[in-house]
Formats: sequence, structure tokens, C-alpha cells
Amino acid sequence: MAGDDDLLVVDGSLAIPLSELRWRFSRSGGPGGQHANTADTRVEVIFDVAASPSLRPHQRARLLQRLGPEVVAVAADERSQLRNRALALDRLAGRLSVGLHVERPRVATRPTRGSQRRRVDAKRRRSETKRLRRPTEGD
Repeated sequence: MAGDDDLLVVDGSLAIPLSELRWRFSRSGGPGGQHANTADTRVEVIFDVAASPSLRPHQRARLLQRLGPEVVAVAADERSQLRNRALALDRLAGRLSVGLHVERPRVATRPTRGSQRRRVDAKRRRSETKRLRRPTEGD
């Protein structure tokens, strides 16, 4: 999802310059060991939806409604800060893409004549099966 060196490509309608993102680095949690508690490998990337000039008005309104004024993505999976940066950018792009997605409205349809006939036939067969299980008058 991450695009060119200076752009974060979210989808076909939105690309955000990396200069609009804020980065925060800290030490990853978990057990210690060599390197683990000495390097700032945890990455947090923050996108300010409210102040971004890259967003169109309808995109901004949708993101503010769904995700709030700031969108944060965190990555602490890898030992490398560089790989965690790439993961955080991908996660941010994914969250923004989901936030911008517009569900198509459902169009009501009618059952076909064939499906109606099959349904009624199945009900008739089931009814006949149950009728045959009943005791007869002479029993």
C-alpha cells in the first residue's frame, strides 16, 4: 500500500505526502535481551485528518466521522525500525482505505417464478411426507 518514496498511496483517489505524517519512536515492549531494550524500534505514525490539505471535503468528512480527527498506526513486530516503519505505513493506509470505503446500497429484488415454484413444491413434498407418518383412521 505504501507508494513512492514521498507519497503514501491509500487508493486510486488518495495519495498523502509523507511530510503530513508525524512519527514517534519508542522502545518495544516484551522481554529483554541483547538489542531489545536499547533500540527505539517501535514505530507510531500519526495522520491528522482534520488539518490535512490532501483530503477532499467529502473524504475528510467521512474519515472524521468514522476514524476521528487523528488516525494512528503502530508497528513493533520487527527488530528493525525500518521494517516497522514500512509496516506502520501499510497499516495506516489500510485503516484510511477502510475508512473511505463506501458500501453500495442494497437493491431489493424479487424472487424468480422458478424459485417460487421450487419453494412451493418443496413445501408440498414435506407436507406429504409428514401426512404419511400420521396414523391412519383404522389404527
